[in-house]
This record gives sequence, structure tokens and C-alpha cells, in this order.
Amino acid sequence: MKYYKFPNYIGGKAVETKETSIVRDKYSGEVLGEVALADENQVNEAVEHAVRAFDDFKFSSAERRAEILQILHDIISSERDRFSELIIKEAGKPAGYAKNEVRRALDNLSTGIRETLDFAGRMIPMDYLNGKGKTAYALRVPYGPVLGISPFNFPLNLALHKIIPAIATGSPVILKPAPQTPLTMMLLAEKLQDYDLPKGILQVVMTSNANAEKLVKNPAFQIFSFTGSDKVGWYLKSISPAKKVFLEMGGNAAAYIDETADLKRAARKLAYGSFLYAGQICISVQRIYVHQKVAEEFTDEFLKETGKIKSGNPADEEVTNGPLISEKDLYRMEEWVNEAVEKGAEILAGGKISDRAHHLFEPTVLSGTNFGMKVIAEEIFGPVVNINPVQDIHEAIAEINRSKYGLQHSIYSDSMKNIQTFIQQVDAGGIMVNEIPGFRIDSMPYGGMKASGIGREGARWAMEDYTQLKLITLQ
Repeated sequence: MKYYKFPNYIGGKAVETKETSIVRDKYSGEVLGEVALADENQVNEAVEHAVRAFDDFKFSSAERRAEILQILHDIISSERDRFSELIIKEAGKPAGYAKNEVRRALDNLSTGIRETLDFAGRMIPMDYLNGKGKTAYALRVPYGPVLGISPFNFPLNLALHKIIPAIATGSPVILKPAPQTPLTMMLLAEKLQDYDLPKGILQVVMTSNANAEKLVKNPAFQIFSFTGSDKVGWYLKSISPAKKVFLEMGGNAAAYIDETADLKRAARKLAYGSFLYAGQICISVQRIYVHQKVAEEFTDEFLKETGKIKSGNPADEEVTNGPLISEKDLYRMEEWVNEAVEKGAEILAGGKISDRAHHLFEPTVLSGTNFGMKVIAEEIFGPVVNINPVQDIHEAIAEINRSKYGLQHSIYSDSMKNIQTFIQQVDAGGIMVNEIPGFRIDSMPYGGMKASGIGREGARWAMEDYTQLKLITLQ
């Protein structure tokens, strides 16, 4: 197995450090590589490079910014197999899903290139009262350097969701990857050294949590984008009140199945959406509410589909449910499921650790759960789903909206009345109709309400958020 050893990439050059962080293969537990940990002085040096780079980069042409995004696209395209392999190993992501992340990353960059060339301000109507005879328009201009902190579960594509709008709008960016999965972004940064880019445009920096907090507080960054847990996200927002902060912090996605739905199709798609990548996706299915008239039939179908889910080595193309990211999370699954059972929940499938050495937890289906249990009230981020009957759509909506989260939910129905009611009354950033809550195209405005976060991802939408208006009037 190849051993990866990466420095930090600061100011357009590789920077070695005394301290390093070890990264393991999430299935085998073998050491996969190590990454240098930048000290406080090196972190400050990265900030200085970003600030200096902004002085010129903010005036760069759309063509130049698109060229930089094209370089990133070319690097990933030429090394797509290496990126896929790294994501499988360091993130424990099933092979097909890892390859799909690389495909999405390329599409994300292609969208960013198009949006960069198309991005503009707008004409402002002013030919009346004191504005008669004047022409006015508003430009969109960048705030300044961007700080991005990305999560472990999509080490390439979710990092790009912070990098793309920054580069596209003329904003240098410092990206701190998750400590569990830094190798993917370090590989991209290493390959970027082969290109003659301005220093400080894109820096990938691994450092301690203490230094990361100092970065968040640093006044050089007026834009801060974070993806991760709500606990960490809200804390980081509290220490950076003067910044424009973007938080994507997950949820506990719900689906409602009404009496008109195609039950077999719904069961097939929702089972996959519950257990893909061991449920370690912000919009994995966690709660299913089923109209009582069809609850038994749907549950039977869902359990049949659950039985088809293969667990094991993520390098196996047929595996859907791979390892959890850490031993800590493995035992958390066990603890939360046991707590639910002690409080009256019933295990319909799974419910146990299947392989401690490889961090595998069985695809688990619970019923009889409620908001007094963590498996319903919190984001479980694991292969556990709850199925509960409801009297009608109104009870389903009430239960769905009881959550503190509001990222994406879905409804399976052939009733336009029910669909419209669901769309109007459910509090979430996205509503999927006859589709899993986990459906996502990277160009769409993705983000949540309530504890799920602030702001939207997707090139066009984030580019607007990363910029501010400058008004010009002409006589």
C-alpha cells in the first residue's frame, strides 16, 4: 500500500513541520499516511499570503479566475483514479460512491467555470425623480480572503464547495481539511504546485484545533465557511460575530409515505438512502413516517430491501454499508440504539456491531421511537433508521417539524394535495418529491433552516453570498 506523506502548502511552496498527524485506512486500520501540522507562525504566514494575494486577485478577469478552476478540473480529471482510491481508504467510502464523488467534483468545477464567466451585477432602474437622466448599475465585489473548514465525509467535493465560489469571485482561500481525511486535499495541493499560480490564491493548511480557532477569529477573513457538526459550527460562529458566516451542519432527514405512494419504489430508494456510506451523509434518511393504512406493507418491503444491503470492505464495488469513521462512532451507535430499546423501541433489523475491528455496524431499523430518544432527536450519522406509523399527513408534518434540524426532507405520494401541503408546511431548506431526502445536484442551492445552518452551497448561490454590492451612478 502506498504511504502518503504531505507537507503543508503555504504561499505556493511546500512547508515541513515538526508535528504531523497520522491518517489511517478506515476499514483496515493500517496507517495510510501523515500530514504536517502547521504551527501558529506558519498559519499566520498563510494568512499574510492570502491578504497580499487579494490585493491583485480581486481585480482579476473572469477569464483568469475560470482558468484557475479549469486547472483544478484538469488535475482531478487526470488523477481521478488516485483521488477515488484515497477517498475509499481515508474516508471509508464505498467504491462506487467514492468514484461518484470525483465525478461530482468535476461537474462542480465545470459549473463553477460557467458561472464565473456569467457572473455579473445588474442594472438599477433610476430614471425618475432625482435620478432622471442617470444610469445606474451594481457590481458584485468580493469581501476578501475566505476561510473554509471542510468535513471528513466528502473530502474532495465539499472542500470544492468552499474553494469554487471563492476563486470564482476573486477571493483567495485557505482550506483546512478534516483531520480524519486530509490526504485527498493535500494531493490536490501537491499537484497544484506544478502550475504557475499567484502565491496565496489557494492554500491547504492542516493545523491544530487551537490554531484553527485563531484562524476563525482572524479579522483578515470576512467570509468563513464551515461544514460539520452543529455543536462546533455554532461555537465557531459565536467567536466570529463580525464575519459573514456560512454553516452547513446536517440534520436528521425525514420522509413521509402516504397511502397513495408506490411502496416498493419508496422502500427500495429509502433503504439505499438510509444505509449508503453507513449513513454518514448530512441528508441520509433517519426518520420515516408512514400512513397507518400502508405502514405494515411498507415496513415489510423496507425490511426486504434492508436485507439486500451489503456491508464490508468499501473497496468492494457491491458494498453499500462500509465502516464508520471511528471506533468512537461505532460505540456511539451501539449506545444510542440500546438507549432507544431501553425506552421502549423495537429493533426490526440489525441493532448490533457486526465487526469491531473494521468499525462495521449492522444496517438497523427501529420502530416505536420518539423524541425522547437520541436516535430521533439528534443526528445519528450512522446506519440507523426509524419507521413509525402516523394517522395522516398532518401528524407526519408535525413530527418532522419537531426536529431542531431542517435540511432536506421528502414525501412519497401521488396526491397533489398532499404534496402541496407538505411543500408549504415542512420547514426545510429542500423538499424532495418522490425522491430520497439525500438527493443532490451540486449546482442547486443546498442548505438548511433552523439548526441545520446558514447560507447555501452551489456555485451561483454561494458566489452571491461571497460578494457584496457596489453601486455606480452615471450622468
